[in-house]
Amino acid sequence: MAPAVNPKRDLKGEDCSSLPFPAHGGTKEPLPVSATAVSLDVPKKSEQDLLAIRSLYSKENIIAVLTLVGIGVHLILRFLVRPSPLSIQLPLLAVMLFGGVPLVFDLAFKAFHKEFGSDLLAGISIITSAFLGEYLAGSLVVLMLSGGRVMESYAVRRASSVLEALAKRMPNIAHKKKDAGTVEVALSEIAVGDVLLVYPHETCPVDGVVLDGHSTMDESYLTGEPFNISKAPGSTVISGALNGHTALTIEATKLAVDSRYANIMKVMRSAQQHRPQIRRLGDQLGAIYTPIAVGAAIVAWLISGDLVRFLAVLVIATPCPLLIAIPVSIIGSISLAAKRGIIVKDPSVLEQIETCHTVIFDKTGTLTYGAPDLTDEIIGGGFDRDEVLRLVASLEQYSKHPLAKAILDEAAKREIPLTEAAKLAEPPGKGLDGIVLGRKIQVTNRRHLLQEISVNAASLPAHTSGLECAIAIDGKFAAIYRFHDAPRHESKPFIAHLGHKHQFQEIMLVSGDRESETQYLADLVGIKTVHASKSPEEKVAIVRQATQKGTTLFLGDGINDAPALMTATVGIAFGQNSDITSEAAGAVIMEASLARVDEFFHISRRMRSIALQSAVGGMIISVVGMAFAAGGYLPPVAGAITQEIIDVLAIANALRAALPPKTLVDF
Repeated sequence: MAPAVNPKRDLKGEDCSSLPFPAHGGTKEPLPVSATAVSLDVPKKSEQDLLAIRSLYSKENIIAVLTLVGIGVHLILRFLVRPSPLSIQLPLLAVMLFGGVPLVFDLAFKAFHKEFGSDLLAGISIITSAFLGEYLAGSLVVLMLSGGRVMESYAVRRASSVLEALAKRMPNIAHKKKDAGTVEVALSEIAVGDVLLVYPHETCPVDGVVLDGHSTMDESYLTGEPFNISKAPGSTVISGALNGHTALTIEATKLAVDSRYANIMKVMRSAQQHRPQIRRLGDQLGAIYTPIAVGAAIVAWLISGDLVRFLAVLVIATPCPLLIAIPVSIIGSISLAAKRGIIVKDPSVLEQIETCHTVIFDKTGTLTYGAPDLTDEIIGGGFDRDEVLRLVASLEQYSKHPLAKAILDEAAKREIPLTEAAKLAEPPGKGLDGIVLGRKIQVTNRRHLLQEISVNAASLPAHTSGLECAIAIDGKFAAIYRFHDAPRHESKPFIAHLGHKHQFQEIMLVSGDRESETQYLADLVGIKTVHASKSPEEKVAIVRQATQKGTTLFLGDGINDAPALMTATVGIAFGQNSDITSEAAGAVIMEASLARVDEFFHISRRMRSIALQSAVGGMIISVVGMAFAAGGYLPPVAGAITQEIIDVLAIANALRAALPPKTLVDF
């Protein structure tokens, strides 16, 4: 990814090429993208309307609505109007004909391709109910099948909306400077070298370099780093960054289709097209249960020579514990998660987390708080630690630099009083200068410190990880301040318990930050596998490679994490800082807390346990009933009643998933 600050500028606008960590927690240059590979155009309204209409009138939607209407009309006729028996059954016959037949045809097609799931047995149940004349039961099965497919297609549309939301963040036009003034042009008309004006609070349209103006830009949507980055002449800017309070004049260095933002969109599109295919819990159980049920029914028919026994076995084998109990436990778990501040966007993540063996973390905002802290103060000889902090903080209170807040927070923590600066200057390339209490204060980097004051380079402390700034007072070396993005207090114990409590076999840290800073955090929290200085494209490649080896869980935030969230088996986003990330993730942790992640692990494990109890328990009882039906001891009508009892027991047990246990955290 393109650096968020000019590599020739330091923490205060100066050369920081020698620093081990850039001011923004920077990343690598982007991989090349073809100029024709990506389009930032949002779909036209007519196209969006057409897609919406097609979605509204899809086959599953029509069948679901038809089934609801048919069952409703049947109940009205049966209990209120009470016409002839044939008239009462006509709405259900219509449901079976226009809803059941298409669904059964689809299921037969899947069976032909050796795809045996729980829905296949439901299709056989529809046919069986038609033979038995149990049209209401058959219609209910039709409703369950079509309704489930409607929910699945809705989830797919939600996933597709990620790209649309991403495109909508970009402006449709840019303000191009000409001799006669400023004109508005489409993004596709911008050429390399064009001079553009970026207004306050406007999204930067292309990658470029600042020609005139001083401002800050919020690049968190793209870099994942939560800092407002200072911009001055010579600074690089990236498309998709949000400008601050002052207009900037920039020169375009890339076409819109080659920009950082377009590159992320390209990766998002690729990630969406290559999402991992997962088998749902019901399908896994159905793949075992369906052949057993059908085989038992056929054997009963062949041995007895009585087709009624075949029907009786299938009636009691109707997979309602699979079709109803599992969704009920999932819905209950979604409700419980919502009460804990966890929004489940894709129910399948509840089924999949327990099977994940590799967990991949983003760094900033996930394992850290997303804000730098002053962690080290190396004080020069003859200076007092608190006095230096007082003078520097008194000067930094006028600065918008991201490290200024860390210095001011430390001064407030130590209750050090501040005073007004008599003079203040922040010249480009010179850092921050000022006069406080009659003393000259300079805040810059070590290279400029060596140039401007008489000090031996060997006397300065060696470089280490993190950000740093050098301080001179009255022309003498006074201090080196070092900053780190502090890890969350729960990060280390959370990481430590993942292996033995949740059976994660590999824990990885993947970050856009430089090696020194990423490794520093990894050592603090106990992660051994580290990938630093990675762009969104490289993150996706790492996640995809890990997913090919086994199921993966990715935790992160920011648009730069969205492609990786979509590529992993399960993606969890922290907070709602970005609509893009929230859409790309299967679940969103509203409160950025690793304890909430652990709660979600336990909700998932509990849901899976309860779902298995309900489904497997119901199937075991059904198998016993199938044996009685095969022996001729359980006729079809009695089998249907028995199956309803089994369903009630399975569903009652599944409802427990919505009840909160005593504890949901084990670290």
